[in-house]
Amino acid sequence: MKELKPRIHENGIDYILVGDYYVPDWKLPEEHRPIGRWGNLHRAYLRQFRPALYSTLVLSGELHTYLADLNEQATERCSLIIEQMAEAEGVDEALKAENQMLWVQSMNSIRSRAEEIIKHELIYC
Repeated sequence: MKELKPRIHENGIDYILVGDYYVPDWKLPEEHRPIGRWGNLHRAYLRQFRPALYSTLVLSGELHTYLADLNEQATERCSLIIEQMAEAEGVDEALKAENQMLWVQSMNSIRSRAEEIIKHELIYC
């Protein structure tokens, strides 16, 4: 039969007996959303340029949720910017049917500019 270790709960933290000492029994929240490209870029930025904020998020167990939220926001914002730029520049299905290479060139340019905006507004700030 499995032996249960003594536990105590104090100040909102669970402690478990290990040898002669009670140590915090940290449990990270279960998060199943992907961090994605934007979340990974922001995590690297935080590690290098904002280590205090990075450490706070890691120690509080909120890093994964924070990065997943940021990834979702950045993905949605990037799609919206691409859609708006394509409309403003007349890059549509008619252009795609008429001249595919020009359409691909234009969409690549739009996507590149939209990603730079996202990096400036959400990732490296």
